[in-house]
Amino acid sequence: MDIGFIGLGNMGHGMAANLIKAGHRLTVYNRSPGKADALVRLGATAAGNVAEACRADVVFTMLSDDRAVEAVAFGEDGIVASLPPGATHVSSSTISVALSERLAAAHAEAGHRYAAAPVLGRPEAAAAAKLFVIAAGAPQVVQPLLSLFDAIGQRTFVVSDRPHIANLVKLSGNFLIASAIESLGEAVALVAKAGVDKQQYVELLTSTTFAAPVYQIYGGLIARDEFEPAGFAATLGLKDVRLVLSAAEQLQVPLPVASLLRDRLLTLVATGGGQLDWSALATLAERDAGALASKASDHSA
Repeated sequence: MDIGFIGLGNMGHGMAANLIKAGHRLTVYNRSPGKADALVRLGATAAGNVAEACRADVVFTMLSDDRAVEAVAFGEDGIVASLPPGATHVSSSTISVALSERLAAAHAEAGHRYAAAPVLGRPEAAAAAKLFVIAAGAPQVVQPLLSLFDAIGQRTFVVSDRPHIANLVKLSGNFLIASAIESLGEAVALVAKAGVDKQQYVELLTSTTFAAPVYQIYGGLIARDEFEPAGFAATLGLKDVRLVLSAAEQLQVPLPVASLLRDRLLTLVATGGGQLDWSALATLAERDAGALASKASDHSA
């Protein structure tokens, strides 16, 4: 299949590579063109602009936020203006429910097909084709895409015939991940201040009651203080928590924990941690426990 792929960051690069490995013909575009070089070596064609990447049966977007998606979708030579009639836009970006609804309406008016297919998983899962795909769209749109989703992920969940529902489900998942990170950070700060080894504590948790990927992955990062390079930057985490709060307000569903997480992530960003992995939320709990001050006094002594 002829596929365009727009957005070759931490996630998009691995997804595009796996589509090439599955035998598809890819035309790839990224605002910073150097990111396409490795994919070109795998057989992809580098596009000079968004319109060139849209000369395909399907075009994927995997971009950082609403603003980036709006720029490539609604620009003068953007996806809506350039995609051939009957072709499909698959939005894998974590975007707002409202923008997903706008995209669906714009593509319908232009005679295109549209599906939302955000993913669960970090860059290493994208590279290994181990993502979980959350797909939504009309059955006649989603069905032909399933083999493409199989090429990038280990399982696809079709959650609705309305594309924006996939974005809501994805945002709810990121809200739960942020909740786990915050609670892990607090628990680790508690026992570490009493002298318990952080790595031993996380191993205890993740090999017993909390033997789930979210605790294993983020617990390991927290125990090792491994917040760079960021698999998912704190600025993006803050963006997603804001988006889930916006969706919740529209649906009139209070999310008090999400409000707390917004403030915690905002604190991390405001104090210079925006480009750290969002697991660096744990450093706030460590700071609040006085552990950072203790470390500083130890060094000064």
